Amino acid sequence: MDDLRDILRQCEFNFKKQWGQNFLTDPNLLRAIVSDAGVDEKTTVLEIGAGAGALTRALSERARKVFAYEIDRSLEPVLSRTLKDCNNVEVIFRDFAKADMSALETELNDYAVVANLPYYVTTPIVMRFVEESKHCRGLTVMVQEEVAERFCAREGTAEYGAVTAAIARRGTCSITRRVPRNMFTPRPNVDSAVVKIDFTAGGFTVKSEKAYRETVRCAFLSRRKTLENNLIGVFRIPRERAKDVLRAAGIAEGVRGETLSPPTLAKLSDVLLENGIVQER
Repeated sequence: MDDLRDILRQCEFNFKKQWGQNFLTDPNLLRAIVSDAGVDEKTTVLEIGAGAGALTRALSERARKVFAYEIDRSLEPVLSRTLKDCNNVEVIFRDFAKADMSALETELNDYAVVANLPYYVTTPIVMRFVEESKHCRGLTVMVQEEVAERFCAREGTAEYGAVTAAIARRGTCSITRRVPRNMFTPRPNVDSAVVKIDFTAGGFTVKSEKAYRETVRCAFLSRRKTLENNLIGVFRIPRERAKDVLRAAGIAEGVRGETLSPPTLAKLSDVLLENGIVQER
């Protein structure tokens, strides 16, 4: 393939800030990301934000099939050149946020997400797979470094929050590599990191996903307040009942939600459900 910068220049492509277009070009880094994701000849890959196709091409060299979403139709002439001999790639010029997840998963069946995600949609996209996907094996995505720290944080740290607890319910999360800003074209104002979220390892079950989401929201709603006070405020229950719920979940009085591990929050959500404080529907 010709130099990507030359192709972009020849196609007179203009970068669009509103779509967070910062492209990777280093072939060694691209191959490393594919390796991090564990892609092989049996893997169906969903890519979100194909950009100029550099990662798409690296994925096509290893994967069985690559479905690449791209919102910017003006990249079509670029992708026609960078992916011209990639017969296992299907580019879909559509906003992934508007895609029907159920219909998409029916087509893909068992698949993995690998992407250099636009930073402005990182968390909504990741959370969509966490909350809606049934057949996704996991995500390996390039994100802003501070977002990566939040995704993989441990309880009791400043980075730990609702999104951390949501991801932990589905599987394990780890940072596989850190990527400085000078690896992108154009250069962004922040450094990045590759995060791998594995839905096939770790994770835990809850009696109600809705109850777990509401419990997590309650726990982190007012970080300076104790969990007991958050329970009283969010669920409109008397203090003694809040104390009873905490005891039933094995949680000491006076703790704050940010100090509790995701499995402990899961136990609390089960207790709230069993006591009718949170409704399934």
